[in-house]
Amino acid sequence: REVLELPGEQADLIDAVCSANGNTVVVLINGTPLKMDPWIKKAGAVLEAWYPGQEGGTAIARILFGDVNPSEKLPDTFPRRLEDNPSHGNYPGTGETVRYEEGIFVGYRHYEKKRIQPLFPFGYGLSYTRFEYRDLAVSPARITAGEEFTVSVDVTNAGKARGKEVVQLYVGDAISTLERPIKELKAFRKIELEAGETEKASFLLDGSALSYYDPEEHRWAAEPGEFSITVGGSSCGGITGHLLLAEEPQ
Repeated sequence: REVLELPGEQADLIDAVCSANGNTVVVLINGTPLKMDPWIKKAGAVLEAWYPGQEGGTAIARILFGDVNPSEKLPDTFPRRLEDNPSHGNYPGTGETVRYEEGIFVGYRHYEKKRIQPLFPFGYGLSYTRFEYRDLAVSPARITAGEEFTVSVDVTNAGKARGKEVVQLYVGDAISTLERPIKELKAFRKIELEAGETEKASFLLDGSALSYYDPEEHRWAAEPGEFSITVGGSSCGGITGHLLLAEEPQ
């Protein structure tokens, strides 16, 4: 893509309507991230509908009128500028050659490495309620190669409406022989909670969640050391615990 802007004068139309009425809900029907600055600051809400299909109108109406509490989480990172994209500067390449210089740093991995603040991070999404995370536990806190470990966190529906939340678990390797992302998505699950209800979301993981692929050895490897375990509602934020992968059993 050469631009992130909406085509024609659509952005100007949205800006004018939102300026006239701050309660405007902007419904986007699109297949990829779009630039929303500066009109998003004036909009009351934004509903990302993607390409909703034949019953899309009905589905959108049910959300807007509160019959359904939306629980979508973004499968992409929405950048503020085209230049912030991982592939910018590499695509479309020269002649018939495109070099994938971004390597493993695609999506949220790129934005975190470059310390670029996106418009919306990967995994982000609001609903008619809100969720709070607390009491993250990693057990055991020290393992050796081949052992499993459990991560649990209490998730509370702190709003006034029944809703669903996608709980996301990210693992970060503090010190690695090969360059790795700051953190990587390793597990997720969706839970549904009544207003005021709390549920303990648990994940059972093994050494594969700590591993990276070694291109020299042609195998997956997990190096001993400390790992961060972050659980939250998107790739930005959450609460963090730690796990030690030891060389030898105690």
